Parts: sequence; structure tokens; C-alpha cells
Amino acid sequence: QVQVVESGGDLVQPGGSLRLSCAASVNAFSTYAMKWYRQAPGNQRELVAAIGSGGARNYADSVKGRFTISRDNAKKTVSLQMNSLKPEDTAVYYCYAIRGPTTYSGQGTQVTVSS
Repeated sequence: QVQVVESGGDLVQPGGSLRLSCAASVNAFSTYAMKWYRQAPGNQRELVAAIGSGGARNYADSVKGRFTISRDNAKKTVSLQMNSLKPEDTAVYYCYAIRGPTTYSGQGTQVTVSS
């Protein structure tokens, strides 16, 4: 059974940093696109960052220059380094593993940015 497990969420002050991690127990991990989404209360889930199987990266405009997505195919993990955090980054962050019609996602990890 495939598991996608996010970790690293926490309470952090504005301007601070966090590193989220996601472990996905899929076969052929390197062939999956990996994505981070987030959802704040009352808002729709939105794409934050993505990294393709070939390593190409994409970011939401709101996080460009502050967040960095990376992957380790040997460890079957993807990370999201978040710097210069803002209160509007507060949300539950979800990790997705996607290949063709197949999608796996985790339960999310809470990030709260507040003083």
C-alpha cells in the first residue's frame, strides 16, 4: 500500500524558515512528478511548488524567491525549503505524487506563521 507522509510543519514567526519533507513509498519514485499544495481555512487548495521527474521546477508567484523544492530519488523524498515566511503562508501543506492518471497524496502538515 502506497503511503505519502508529510512532516516538518510547525509554528514559526514571520521572517522565519521551515523545511517540509515528504516520503512516498511508491515504486519507481523517480518517474513521478512531486508537488506541494497548501490549503488555508476557507480557501481552495492551491499549488505551491512542483518538481518533475526530470528535475524541472515550478513555483506559485506568491512563493517565488522564497521557497525551494528539491527531491532525493534514492530516498524517495521531496522537500520544500521555506524562507522569509509570511502570515499568509499559514496553511496545511500537502504532498502529491503524480504519474499519468495516478495520484497519491498525504494527510498534510500544518504550517502556522504568527508572532
